[in-house]
Amino acid sequence: MGYILDNDIQFLSGVGERRARLLRSELGIRTLGDLLYHFPFRYIDRSRIWRIGELRDDSLTYVQLQVRITGFRHVGAGAKKRFVATVADATGTAELVWFKGIGWIEKRLEQGREYVVFGRPAFFGGVLSLVHPEVESVLDQKNRFHSSVQGVYSTTEKLSNAQLGTKAIHSLMCNLWPQVDGRLRETLPDEVIREYGLVPLRDALYNIHFPTSQQALRDAELRLKFDELLGIQLNILQQRHARTSREDGFLFPTVGRLFNTFYNERLPFPLTGAQKRVIREIRQDTVTGHQMNRLLQGDVGSGKTLVALMSMLLACDNGFQACLMAPTEILASQHYASIVRMTEGIGLRVGLLTGSTKKKERAELSEGLLSGEIDILIGTHALIENGVRFRNLGFVVIDEQHRFGVEQRARLWSKNPQAAPHVLVMTATPIPRTLAMTLYGDLDVSVIDELPPGRKPVKTVHYRDSHRLRVFGFIRDEIKRGRQVYIVYPLIKESEKMDYKDLEDGYAGIVQAFPPPEYVTVVVHGKMKAADKEYGMDLFKRGVAHIMVATSVIEVGVDVPNASIIVIESAERFGLSQLHQLRGRVGRGAEQSYCILMSGDKLSAESRKRLGAMVQTTDGFRLAEMDLQLRGPGDLSGTLQSGLAFDLKIASLGRDGQILSLARSAAEQILEQDPHLERNAVLRELSEKYNSAENADFSMIS
Repeated sequence: MGYILDNDIQFLSGVGERRARLLRSELGIRTLGDLLYHFPFRYIDRSRIWRIGELRDDSLTYVQLQVRITGFRHVGAGAKKRFVATVADATGTAELVWFKGIGWIEKRLEQGREYVVFGRPAFFGGVLSLVHPEVESVLDQKNRFHSSVQGVYSTTEKLSNAQLGTKAIHSLMCNLWPQVDGRLRETLPDEVIREYGLVPLRDALYNIHFPTSQQALRDAELRLKFDELLGIQLNILQQRHARTSREDGFLFPTVGRLFNTFYNERLPFPLTGAQKRVIREIRQDTVTGHQMNRLLQGDVGSGKTLVALMSMLLACDNGFQACLMAPTEILASQHYASIVRMTEGIGLRVGLLTGSTKKKERAELSEGLLSGEIDILIGTHALIENGVRFRNLGFVVIDEQHRFGVEQRARLWSKNPQAAPHVLVMTATPIPRTLAMTLYGDLDVSVIDELPPGRKPVKTVHYRDSHRLRVFGFIRDEIKRGRQVYIVYPLIKESEKMDYKDLEDGYAGIVQAFPPPEYVTVVVHGKMKAADKEYGMDLFKRGVAHIMVATSVIEVGVDVPNASIIVIESAERFGLSQLHQLRGRVGRGAEQSYCILMSGDKLSAESRKRLGAMVQTTDGFRLAEMDLQLRGPGDLSGTLQSGLAFDLKIASLGRDGQILSLARSAAEQILEQDPHLERNAVLRELSEKYNSAENADFSMIS
């Protein structure tokens, strides 16, 4: 006989074939277990019964009344028709109003009977009204699962239209519980439950749906979050152990001519202590015999590219080739130009491959890669095309990794059939510790937390639209001093489609305020032809253009040390991490630089908090932690979670950092004693729950 939670949802009382189809398509609920693990997203305290006379205005979100129905009437006709029930208690009268489902509600209500009514209070013409309230007879309420705190379940419009709103889902939960109670399998060993002070799974699942008290609800949440996070950490750490126990990594024992010549003769500026530390860490990784998988975090301008270059020189000194994959042609070309410049005269052969590379050049590159003539290949996702084959690829650098999909990144590993190359993943998006432990739990993490000498922190200010003339005056002064300016407009969230009106209107306003020929303004955005975009950027790079009006296309890929101001329009529409990335476009020279955040005059509390944080600190990690708390991991840097194949039902990477740390410690302890979970089938099952087919080996996707 199978496990009760694996049974089809269709056969639960109150569901049936039609509702089962809807639950599957709308919420992914297929089994009794899926329904049981469909948790409320918030709770309403229904412990208090209000008296009608106590309610003087509509300041309360929800109220619960115990009333007797004194009369019914129909008001209006056609689309405006509504059904009104008059109710009363000892302190006054009120009206319950329905615009939909009138026939159904009429049959359910009886004049003279007492009901418990729950809904939003509103006053119309001095009369208290509740529109479409929940209504339950006092007798029914006494007979159902008693809980003073009631869960609110996520639902959809389709489900609500089919009478499967939050209340109906709660009713299904009431039907489900007697079936599963006493038949639930515990998912954690007794010793883990004891050590971490957790409640049994049965109690947690009961109190998450039918809380007996606020404390019981807190205990339930802790237990269920711990389960989720422990399963994920067990899965990630097992994969890490599998990788680090394999002796199949390429060895780089030699620090040779290329590395030493570059270090002694061509280094553009002395390495910071943080850069030296990271190079040592990479050097140590490449002599262990294990494949390296390292995440390198560092703010914009912290010198990650230099670390990557010196690591690639190590590979070349040991007879291997290296490649660097960047997310845009602009960034790839920029990496190529700076690496060629820095390594000129040391005998390093560097190639560039992008979507724009001509057929003849591609053929030459292909030949050079196979013969071993090319040491380092820099490019975009064109690097992963089938036709690109290396003689002996030993080191891979992925820049701004969150911009590549899982599959794209994984394809680089097939470029050396002998074994997987060493991998250095770079990001200028500071990743909060909790997120790094989950998204990149299989990787070793290095952080560059120092800026090169001579760099001044960027001054950040926030101005409202009404102060625009003052901002323009400041820009004119900076241009007179020989400086350049970025003015950035947002993309519409998620869809990544540009609000062209914003940009076009903005550009027209800028040209009016900064008229040619005295001022030269260029426009750059993602929808432009590559040649036009390149032309505009080139004018700006050479200092011919004073102002660049752009979308966040400039977030990566433009390095102009002379640009000292970035103005971010509608700054409230950007997340903290993106604002921080954009701010990193300035402050690359020795001069003082400025980031000006422009916003509308009316701001939400969250927007004010976000813009205030930008003004207060330039610490990317602090900002990333705040962003995670404010926005959640899904929004963080757009596609940051592209490698996250597990589905968090209740835990939050933003809010549950402490529980995650506990789960991590527990997972490490458990695996130390039982690396393959051979002695613990329960925990093995919990770990496998977070190991889907989509979740490729973390060492290969991150």
